[in-house]
This record gives sequence, C-alpha cells and structure tokens, in this order.
Amino acid sequence: MATIGKYCKAYLVKQFRQYPQWREQTENIRPQKEIVDNRELTDEDILYLQENYIVTDGIFQDENIIFDDITPEWQDFCHQTLKFELPVYETA
Repeated sequence: MATIGKYCKAYLVKQFRQYPQWREQTENIRPQKEIVDNRELTDEDILYLQENYIVTDGIFQDENIIFDDITPEWQDFCHQTLKFELPVYETA
C-alpha cells in the first residue's frame, strides 16, 4: 500500500531542473491512461517534493520516485532556491 507523508509541495519540473546534479529516474514516471507509450516530463509538468526531500510523480512518498539523491547540497537547493520549508504544527 502506498504511503502518504505528512507534507509535500508541488513544483514545476523546470524548477527542479535548475539543480546542477538533477537526474530524472524516467522509468518511474507515471504513465498517462490515454497514452500507450511512456510519457516524457516537460518543463511544465508538476512533481512533488516530499518532506524527506525525495521528488515523486504523484503525492505518494514511496511511488514513482523521480529523484532521490538526497545530499546536503540538494537540501540547501530546496531551501534556498525552491523556498521549501516544512510547516511547524502547533499542538493544542
């Protein structure tokens, strides 16, 4: 069963492609039902940056993983360039 994390944020593919070490695992792209062949990512497609810094093609944390080379440089790119911050949830 697929896992949904507590938080993810959608970004355009072109934003992720700004990262110099970005390498897409294209074999994990979700197929489109209307298209028989594999789909290719365009700059205007949307991917999801998960709370664990993995990028997925969909909201599930452990399916359709497009990028998972998590390094301090990647995390810095996410914070500095993409302005990705995990929300702080206050308890009642």
